[in-house]
Amino acid sequence: MAVAQRMYARALFEAARDAGRVDVVRGELRQLADALEASPELEGFLANPQLDPTAKADVLAELSEGADDLTRNFLRLVASKGRAGELRAIAEELDAIVDREQGRLQVELTTAHELTDAEADAIVRRIEQASGSRVEAARSVDPSLVGGMILQAGSLRVDASVRGRLERLRRDLVTRN
Repeated sequence: MAVAQRMYARALFEAARDAGRVDVVRGELRQLADALEASPELEGFLANPQLDPTAKADVLAELSEGADDLTRNFLRLVASKGRAGELRAIAEELDAIVDREQGRLQVELTTAHELTDAEADAIVRRIEQASGSRVEAARSVDPSLVGGMILQAGSLRVDASVRGRLERLRRDLVTRN
């Protein structure tokens, strides 16, 4: 994450917090980021440095019609500063800031087999105890793990899968000879 993206996300968060509209602004920026992900053409347009920032600001104004004034002003500012192509990254950073401020931890739990709700809840409770944060876990299944699980929380990745153990063992055997 670039420093500028963190600065823009932090500034937006602080303005939204002061106005009491963090959830609204976060939701609107998340919707825009999702739209950009779904439309590579639009994202390419916003990221093109050869295009006039005013044209980008006009497109963002149209897309954000009916949005909170804070969101609309932020989009105008980002476009005028030549950062419209970074909106998805800014939205991700804003999500991370809000989660930290609200004591929430987003994790991705990948297992070899589908977990029961009770099993998943037990894992989430252990993570909550260790982190001191409220955990929201997204679950997925990857049969290639053979067994065990992979836990991803931000940049932290814990690989406790059979596949991961076998790969580490293979790497150890290769580097010792």
